[in-house]
Amino acid sequence: MFVDFFKFPPHPLLVSQQFLWTLGTELSIVGRDRIPNNCATLVVSNHRSMMDAAILMSALNTPIHFACHHYMGQVPLMNELINQLGFLPLDKPNQPHHNFFGRASRLLLNHKTIGIFPEGAQPMVKPTTPNSINKFQRGFAHLALRTPVENLVILPVAIAARNELNTSLFPVRWLQLFDPSEPLFDRPDWHPLVLYGQVKVNIGTPIPVSLAQKPDYHGRKALHWIRDLTEQCHQDIQQLLQQSF
Repeated sequence: MFVDFFKFPPHPLLVSQQFLWTLGTELSIVGRDRIPNNCATLVVSNHRSMMDAAILMSALNTPIHFACHHYMGQVPLMNELINQLGFLPLDKPNQPHHNFFGRASRLLLNHKTIGIFPEGAQPMVKPTTPNSINKFQRGFAHLALRTPVENLVILPVAIAARNELNTSLFPVRWLQLFDPSEPLFDRPDWHPLVLYGQVKVNIGTPIPVSLAQKPDYHGRKALHWIRDLTEQCHQDIQQLLQQSF
């Protein structure tokens, strides 16, 4: 089965839709009219479940190239899967993200859609509640302001589980086999697994990032741009999440 999958890879959107159908997940979507068309799009969302990528692709009805933890590119079979689905592993923590930023920028220049979960790996390895959201990392804002493309928008999206099953997969420390430098993996807990039965996707108002802003991406002014853009997205998604409940 794996040989056939890798030899004849299906469309990522169809994989996502089939995955949700197999699990029997009911999906409701608010704000479809806010989905941008024919422009480079950076989707930013909260993140609690391995289902989130499939949820967002199905809700936006488009393939999305998701940033993912670099260890996923080290795991046998998983690395093949994420390559076929067009996911983008981040560079190792002790290395600049030149490879990731280069690949993501080229996709945005071709008006593709990139997906980033700014909370990072923390909500995936620590139990969370459906209405919670962690502090955002700023990588997506750097990507938005570094990519020299016109008509780039950041689309904030909230994923709100209305009914879910919480269980576990394996000890978190097993992930140290693939990334011993990640402090989040040095935990005695089991890796949580969140499966959505019913989930609401609340799509926010797109945030345009114009070429006129990009010359200011240097020095102290850049830090203000990055901080403000990150805080705006965090506040937007937090509000969308609260509205969903």
